[in-house]
Amino acid sequence: MGTVVVGYVPKPEGEAALNHAVAEAKLRGAKLVVVNSHRGGSEFDADASTQAERDMNAVRRILDGSGVEYDVRQLVRGFEPAEDLISIAEANAAELIVIGLRRRSPVGKLILGSNAQRVLLDAHCPVLAVKAD
Repeated sequence: MGTVVVGYVPKPEGEAALNHAVAEAKLRGAKLVVVNSHRGGSEFDADASTQAERDMNAVRRILDGSGVEYDVRQLVRGFEPAEDLISIAEANAAELIVIGLRRRSPVGKLILGSNAQRVLLDAHCPVLAVKAD
């Protein structure tokens, strides 16, 4: 069984990535690994931790009804989210990584987000970049 890895954030781009990743996992008969990565530090306090757990519980409820085998990885290790996503994809021999992109201003379109760019350039497997509605 193959593996699809998706980077998830509780924002429209994260929801779009999750929806596409579920569809890809079904299409491929693959397991889905959902990665939610936080850098940690002073910004990730008890309130942020509680909210992150609530967000991931909502993801688990969605996945429970999807019919897809899944694993949820919530990480607070001090790494950049791109590092966590790439390392988990490599460790699971992922056949696809799915990431979400947000809408950008005309100037912002010149430069892709640093995490998205890193994943696109450094991933060992194909990357599906999904634009949020």
